[in-house]
Amino acid sequence: MSSILRIALEGAFTNFKRIFFAADRVTDMELRKQISTLSVEVDDRVDEKSCIGCAGCANVCPTGAIEMKGLTNPVRITDDWTKKEVPEINLEKCVVCYYCHDFCPVYSLYGEKGTIHPSNVGDQEVNIAETMNQPFKISDDRLKFIAQYLSDNTVLKNREEGD
Repeated sequence: MSSILRIALEGAFTNFKRIFFAADRVTDMELRKQISTLSVEVDDRVDEKSCIGCAGCANVCPTGAIEMKGLTNPVRITDDWTKKEVPEINLEKCVVCYYCHDFCPVYSLYGEKGTIHPSNVGDQEVNIAETMNQPFKISDDRLKFIAQYLSDNTVLKNREEGD
């Protein structure tokens, strides 16, 4: 009997806190105000600084939620790679499947490097020019598979010229 009484009192006290002190709310009052005034600021989904502009994310998106937008000032990353456009995600079409994130070679989508990827080790500053100049080895069959999703096939051209 005392257990039932204790549970009832704890429940009543919890409800009292919820009703009068707004305790245990999923959203705080500031966010509720932003929602009610339609002024919610959406977090960035694309880290434009670390993006290399390969368009792989746009090509693998199953809902077509990602479009590449042109840059007013293209960014030269390496001698043979210039970033001319970056992805823009339409949040009304996005189903947050993370295909774009998982395909991105530098994990520049969804706010931080590797948000759900094992390579995530906290906040990092990514220097794409430095990363792109590091040697890498990819088998020809894997490279051809990846290249079908890229907007620029410079990597394949360079591989063929080097052989």
